[in-house]
Amino acid sequence: MKKLILTTAATCVVLAAGPVQPAEIAEEVIQQSFHPYTDWTPEFPGYTPGMTVNAQNADTFEAIMDEALFYFVKNGWVEVETAPTTEFPLSEKYIAATRQNGDVALTEAGTLTNYVAGRAFPAEPDPNDPDAGQKLVWNYQYGFNSGDSETIYPFWWTFRNVDTGKVERVIKFEWHFLNYKHRVEFEPIPEYEENPGQIFRGIYSLVKEPFDLANTQLLIHRYDDDTKRDDAWLYLGFQRRVRRLAAGQTTDAFLGTDLMIEDFEGYNGRVTDYSWEYGGSRNLLLPFYNHNEMALSDQPADDPTGYRFVDVHGKGNCFPAVTYQLRKTHTLIGTPKDPNHPIGRRVINLDAETMTMASLITYDRKGDMWKWFPIGKTHSDNHIPENQGKGVALDDFAVLLDIQANHCTTLQFKSIITDEDNQPNLFNVQQLRKRGR
Repeated sequence: MKKLILTTAATCVVLAAGPVQPAEIAEEVIQQSFHPYTDWTPEFPGYTPGMTVNAQNADTFEAIMDEALFYFVKNGWVEVETAPTTEFPLSEKYIAATRQNGDVALTEAGTLTNYVAGRAFPAEPDPNDPDAGQKLVWNYQYGFNSGDSETIYPFWWTFRNVDTGKVERVIKFEWHFLNYKHRVEFEPIPEYEENPGQIFRGIYSLVKEPFDLANTQLLIHRYDDDTKRDDAWLYLGFQRRVRRLAAGQTTDAFLGTDLMIEDFEGYNGRVTDYSWEYGGSRNLLLPFYNHNEMALSDQPADDPTGYRFVDVHGKGNCFPAVTYQLRKTHTLIGTPKDPNHPIGRRVINLDAETMTMASLITYDRKGDMWKWFPIGKTHSDNHIPENQGKGVALDDFAVLLDIQANHCTTLQFKSIITDEDNQPNLFNVQQLRKRGR
């Protein structure tokens, strides 16, 4: 009876106080996570921002390059121009959402509980924490890489021979990304109420050119329940039919490029399909820059706003002609759980401030280096006017370089953080048929 009285009394106190509020993250943790360069600048002996890193001094600066970039610089494939480290501040709304994540935790399955929005685990990764890698991958999965909604158009994928630089083919796309849940910037916040399938994110792409691939479309639904397998559909323009993609097809070459669907944005798959390990933190030269200050290409020549892509240079024109910054980086190592997966592991270098992927190296099942996938970043304030104030470390250039095949696919594009065209009705199978007619 005494226990019942105490329990009832405690319940009354809780009810009188109102609903329980989520635990907040300590402010010093927030500042360290989102503003690491306020009172600190990464350094390395002999390194001075503005210098060129090339074959002659590559050995001196090996420690501040990822393993693939060092290989390319050492062998004279490319020279790296550097610039001072600058802040890439993310949206204050995303940071505010992160403050409420004190109750977020991992389940035994490696998924999340009590997560609403923002950075799931903003505290510094602990080398002694066996779950450090799993926490980092969730920061990446729920990062602000595309805001809540992004359109990429124009988007050119160019096939290039590394040895000769010959352009073999150009595929021109438009791409759309929409977060159904965990939203912070565009209404509705934090999620769409009408979402019976509990989709976390939708990805849609449409081929514009060349003629033989025109109207080919890809649709991906990633579910909020990470143990539920993605659904993906492909509309083939020349067949005028929609077919569902089998799980194994996400690791096939996509439309003959050097990328597979699982490579999109660095890792486009379920967290629980891999085992994740924290590989330590280090300062690395990363392609972070101001788009409007780069020496840009002369394409696309028909953009009415005068926007121009990042240019290419280096061996085979497979490298972005941009400046690199020395930045604090967390290394995340992912190993596929499927023993038949074509790759052995992914080594993802996450920029610590933005938690976006700055470079990816994939290794084959023998352990040999296979592909390099850097994604150049510009801050949204140094891009087109529509992106001003969006607080996004914007994808601005990428290349998938197959080291073993001596081939690359360069990706040049214009990213727009907008919800103008991106509504749920764009991300359904019926829309594939409608747009493909």
